[in-house]
Amino acid sequence: MQHIYQIVVDTNVLLSSLKSNAGASYKLFSILNDRRWQVNVSTALLYEYEEILKNASNDLGLTLQEVDLAIAAICNIANFHPIFFLWRPMLKDADDEFLSDLALKAQADFIITYNQKDLQAVERFGIQVVTPKQFLQIVGEIES
Repeated sequence: MQHIYQIVVDTNVLLSSLKSNAGASYKLFSILNDRRWQVNVSTALLYEYEEILKNASNDLGLTLQEVDLAIAAICNIANFHPIFFLWRPMLKDADDEFLSDLALKAQADFIITYNQKDLQAVERFGIQVVTPKQFLQIVGEIES
């Protein structure tokens, strides 16, 4: 039986995927519902998705309703994790702590982000912190 990767996708990757239809972020979101991995979300991550995307909606050329639909589409394929236990403080940036809480609760294999430096502390739990390009290389979607 093939291992299904558990992933957490940082907001900066989602934002990047909506800014351009080129690049690894867009490729990742175009195949987000792949059977080889499972996306994981929490209330805090969904609130951040909503806040950042709605603030950037004009620059992205999206209406607020389209932002809501994009987030709903992610929710439809994701595992939702209520967070009752916090592992804080763990990271340099307190604003990223909710990502480590979710990754630990979801027993994630990967956090996919452009903010690798600030999230490195979770690697001691066996969670790889990778960019979208690195993740796509690992799963064989693009060449190294």
